[in-house]
Amino acid sequence: MKSTHHTAPRARTLLATALAALLLTGTGCSSKAGSSGSTDGADGIKTGPGVTGKTIRLGALTDLTGPYATLGKSIVQAQQMWADEVNARGGICDRRIEIVVKDHGYDVQKAVTAYADISADVVALPQVIGSPVMAALLDDIERDKVLTFPQAWAASLLDRDSVQVLGTTYDIDMIAAVDFLTRTKGLAKGDTIGHVYFEGDYGANALEGSKWAAKKAGLKVAGQKIKATDTDLSAQVSALRKEGVKAILISAGPAQTASLVGVAASRGLKVPVVSSAPGYAPQLMKTPAAPALAALLNVVSAVPAVSSDVAGVRKMVASYKKKYPGSLVDSGVLSGYNAAQVMGTDLKKACENGSLAREDVVKAHRSQSSVDVGLGSPQNFSDKARPASTSTYVHKPDPKAVGAAVNVENAHIAPGVKEYLTSRN
Repeated sequence: MKSTHHTAPRARTLLATALAALLLTGTGCSSKAGSSGSTDGADGIKTGPGVTGKTIRLGALTDLTGPYATLGKSIVQAQQMWADEVNARGGICDRRIEIVVKDHGYDVQKAVTAYADISADVVALPQVIGSPVMAALLDDIERDKVLTFPQAWAASLLDRDSVQVLGTTYDIDMIAAVDFLTRTKGLAKGDTIGHVYFEGDYGANALEGSKWAAKKAGLKVAGQKIKATDTDLSAQVSALRKEGVKAILISAGPAQTASLVGVAASRGLKVPVVSSAPGYAPQLMKTPAAPALAALLNVVSAVPAVSSDVAGVRKMVASYKKKYPGSLVDSGVLSGYNAAQVMGTDLKKACENGSLAREDVVKAHRSQSSVDVGLGSPQNFSDKARPASTSTYVHKPDPKAVGAAVNVENAHIAPGVKEYLTSRN
């Protein structure tokens, strides 16, 4: 409950304390780490786990030693840069931002342990890397009412109050990918496209989108499921070649994208390839596959390329280069900084509403239907069952550009997306 200011604060505090003690005695309940245990601060702001009169503590469950270590490092550094910038301006709600970082190395059990370690001491999680990690933590996050921004974009993460997929989901981007291929690469009814995808929520959700869009366009999909440990895609290229594919979609990691495109080009299967956003990293342009990637690959993403001429992106890139000289500016920097900026917006809104308790930070987040932090498309957080955005950018590799990618098409909603989302409800 939001407190009113300056009206007999001591009497009101004593009354609230007495009532709280009476309620606890009467029910025999003890609060979990998540949703209760809130108190009014000296400034009249209601607080709870992760918030004191001087600090707001956020958590990051990241990958600094596993397959997404490069991404994890970029996101961690970008979010720390945001925290430093905010603190230099006086913080949020007159409190300093602190970020507690835990490395799970993309190991689900380590992530579960790390969440247990920090869950009592943070108000929100602006970063959790990995669909498998999120799947394991969903029930705990919902129970604890910890606002969480996963660095994972599967539609299976939708429809939960406390979990917010930022931007688009994998299926939406694959619908845009099929549209891009039919509009710009000459695909026609009856053609077959390949789709190489990781097992699990990431690949399954991407395949859902490609199959739906292909059916609408009169195309066939030849699917090839792979594991995250599969880094030589020679067998998949051979299978797709036999299918006579005219284009290939890939929803995997950077190593798999490089192998697929490199092997396909070397075997004369020089067809356009479109990757989901997690499947491309600027480091690929320093590998032997670079010429093939430059010639054949495009990437669909909810955010613009970091080389974009967008004022907010330019400012972020300049700040990041200054703070972390020698670090590569990649899509993880933009993704992490965007998540942090949105979290800042939510915390400010919660402060204005008089409460930084976890459940009230979630409510503040969900109350916003058009949030634009200047890093891409505006986002709508008011409908938990829908992606925050349905607009997709298309990039292509460019070794000379910041982040080794440039925009080919700016944010747009692909034909069919609205119909697809309606059909899912």
